[in-house]
Amino acid sequence: MAERWLPVKHRLPNGSVVGRLLHVGADWQVFGLLGGGHVLVAKQSLVDQWIRGGLVADTLFQPVDADDTEPALALLVSGPDQRIEPVADAKLPQSSVDCVSFALSLRETRKLEADAPLQDALYVERYSRLLPTWTVSQATSDEEVLGRWLTGGVSVPATSFRRVAALVGWLDKTDIQEVVEKAGLGGPESETRTSGGQASTEAVKKATAIERATTHPRRSEEDVAPVQGRDRQFRLAGRHALEAFIREHVIDIVENAQHYEALGIGFPSSIVLHGPPGCGKTFAVQRLTEHLDWPMYTIESGSVGSPYIHQTAKKVGQLFAKAISEAPSIVVIEEMEAFLSERQAHARHQVEEVGEFLQRIPEAHDRKVLVVGTTNRLEMLDAAVLRRGRFDHVVEVGMPSADEVSELLDELLRKVPTDGDIDTHDAVKSLEGRPLSDVVFVVREGTRLAARDGKRALDANRLYAAVASLPPAESTSPIGFGRG
Repeated sequence: MAERWLPVKHRLPNGSVVGRLLHVGADWQVFGLLGGGHVLVAKQSLVDQWIRGGLVADTLFQPVDADDTEPALALLVSGPDQRIEPVADAKLPQSSVDCVSFALSLRETRKLEADAPLQDALYVERYSRLLPTWTVSQATSDEEVLGRWLTGGVSVPATSFRRVAALVGWLDKTDIQEVVEKAGLGGPESETRTSGGQASTEAVKKATAIERATTHPRRSEEDVAPVQGRDRQFRLAGRHALEAFIREHVIDIVENAQHYEALGIGFPSSIVLHGPPGCGKTFAVQRLTEHLDWPMYTIESGSVGSPYIHQTAKKVGQLFAKAISEAPSIVVIEEMEAFLSERQAHARHQVEEVGEFLQRIPEAHDRKVLVVGTTNRLEMLDAAVLRRGRFDHVVEVGMPSADEVSELLDELLRKVPTDGDIDTHDAVKSLEGRPLSDVVFVVREGTRLAARDGKRALDANRLYAAVASLPPAESTSPIGFGRG
């Protein structure tokens, strides 16, 4: 638990009384106020950076009048209807007004601070500012900063109108496009806005071109070519065999549909990914979804499971129907063994659930829905599920090799500030054969330690401290492929 900089019931200069601690950063804290409202308390050194950058006026923050405040602190009070919160931990927007307010804050901040990372910024709605905190974290684009804020934390660029609309629900693609334009993300400010603040025709054209290229992957290369700045290369760092499989059996069929359709191949076949926990199954599906930019629907016991007879089967049917209505789309069946194990061992209503899947999976394929199942227990699945025509590809994904760990570790380190070149040889040896999630954890934990210690970059000592904090590795099997 972080140490509070202001005690409960501390009275501020305007008469407000401090309540509970809501958010904490290395150089700042946000408190709720009794009776409503918020107060941002920041180290004076951070406030000085905001002042030097022109982000806030030098009279906006007031010195903190409290005992034993070291280092010097300053505060900013906001009313109950105006947000002060970290962008990375913001609550979902409740209205289009919320969305436009954030978009305008992003635009106004970028006019003053062109290069600062904003994924760790503080959103101060009252003054239309995102105040950067310059902490150690993975850099993201402004499009993804806006997308994460709109969706409550999902890693998706706001320019992926279709995906954002599917995640938010009450916003349609036209609304999202307007928010993107308000944020100044349709192109350079001089090109995207008229003097009256209205989005220009050129901005709309650019936004529409991005959506066409990313939500309709079967278009030709000539259609995609005008879109600048989007990486069309699908990559799975540290998973070369799985990357090659997905490229050949999914992406190539989608992006060269006319060639395949001429020979009777209409849509990629369903896939089962099986292997031990942490081997990268879910990570691969997420990266594929991001690349295709299709709506994704996840079936897991927590979302569709029900103790009531017929209810689980009904929910499964509804989810497949929704995916079909939004096709092309992806349905992911997490932990398939929870739904699709041997029917002989099931109660009658569980047999009904398996039957619902057996009916829906071929139908989904025919309606341009890619079905991907993941499981740690392939041997438990009902034999009928794995027959050709339902899941044509059964792919085993084991733990990564040293080369795969090294590649992923290098990629992750390129995305965070580092204190010179870090020799990762011993880290790779320690991480070999462990889940890829452990590699991600080590970089994240190392950067957290650096931020805790007041550093501006990750160094070798903190990276290896993160490695040392991992529990002993369990024995695992190598990567391989079953039926392809």
